[in-house]
Order: sequence, then C-alpha cells, then structure tokens
Amino acid sequence: QVQLVESGGGLVQPGGSLRLSCAASGFTFSMYGMSWYRQAPGKERDLVATITSTGGVTSYTDSVKGRFTISRDNAKNTVYLQMNSLKPEDTAVYYCRRGWVSNYWGQGTQVTVSS
Repeated sequence: QVQLVESGGGLVQPGGSLRLSCAASGFTFSMYGMSWYRQAPGKERDLVATITSTGGVTSYTDSVKGRFTISRDNAKNTVYLQMNSLKPEDTAVYYCRRGWVSNYWGQGTQVTVSS
C-alpha cells in the first residue's frame, strides 16, 4: 500500500533552516509528481510546492518563493523540502502528498519557528 512518511520537522529560530524529507513506498515513485502542503492551527491546508516526476519542473506558493526549495531523489524514493530564512508564519504541520489531487498523504511533521 502507498505510504508517505515525513521527517525533519522541529523547533527553529527565525532565520533558521530545516530540511524536510518524505520517504515514499508502495508505488512507483518516479512516475508521480509530488507536493508539499502545510496547515497552520485553525487554518486550511495549503499548497506549498510541487515537483514533477522527473524533477524538471517545480512550483511554489508566493510566500515561500526564494526561501524554500523542493527536490527529489528517485533512487531513494524521497522528496525533500529545504526551508531557509524561516519566519514565524511558516509554523505549521507540513505534509507530503502523492501528486496534487490524490488522497495519499503522509502523517505530517511539525515545524515551529519561534525565538
């Protein structure tokens, strides 16, 4: 069965960096685009970044452009989200998703940006 397992979240000071990972299994990873979403307390889950199956095309929501980078390693069945220059408003639970319309989600990893 499809499994997506996020890791790498934690507490970081404003201006700091984190790299999230999402390990995929149960499907042919290299055939699917992947995406990262986030959900802050009391808010809807929002799209953060997407990457195509080969990694050739990426997209970002405006609020993270220039700070976050999505990438993937198809040999390791893993998608990453490098987050730099973190701000308190980036605090959320971050989820990876197979594609951007599927019902396959990871369990989420908490990112807290606070001094």
